[in-house]
Amino acid sequence: MTDTLTPQLFGETPHHIPASQEYLTLNFSPASGPRQQRWSNYGLSADFLGDYFAAFFPGDALPDSKINRRDSVKATVSFIANELLENAVKYNASDVNHPITISLHLYDTRIIFNAVNHATQAVVERYRTFIHQVTDAQVDLDDVYAQQLEKTAMGHGDSCMGLLTMMCDYSARFGWQFEPLASAPEIVRVSVLVHLDV
Repeated sequence: MTDTLTPQLFGETPHHIPASQEYLTLNFSPASGPRQQRWSNYGLSADFLGDYFAAFFPGDALPDSKINRRDSVKATVSFIANELLENAVKYNASDVNHPITISLHLYDTRIIFNAVNHATQAVVERYRTFIHQVTDAQVDLDDVYAQQLEKTAMGHGDSCMGLLTMMCDYSARFGWQFEPLASAPEIVRVSVLVHLDV
């Protein structure tokens, strides 16, 4: 018999984050006011993370390039952090009193994001379906992206466009962990890990 409290892991799993000298974690209280009133704060927080990590980014400017590498890292970090925060808030269980968190870890040529929220089993099941779809070795992500874009335009279902954009446009690699709470097994701690080479 399978233990229903055993964590489920997919992709590059969240429990293995190498030690880094530069990292930052932000916590958001789910009970500090209506989500819609705070929505713009998440975008500001994502921009802050982009600014913060661009300041510490060790990469040199690319020779013969008009693109400033730090500015590119700043924009990329802001985009990914914003998408992760929006999803964490959107799908967080409304009656759970655990914070939503996002952590960023900076390395010489890589950034790791880790976003954590708590969701219902129904939300997690839909998420697992998406994960199986994008991790199938036979699947072309560009085709999935085009199909989801069409579904979004038609107003059908959860789009997952932010996640697909990270995978297709930024070559981000993902890991997921789903862990039911011992105190409330109907609620699942969702941890999303994003590896980004820079």
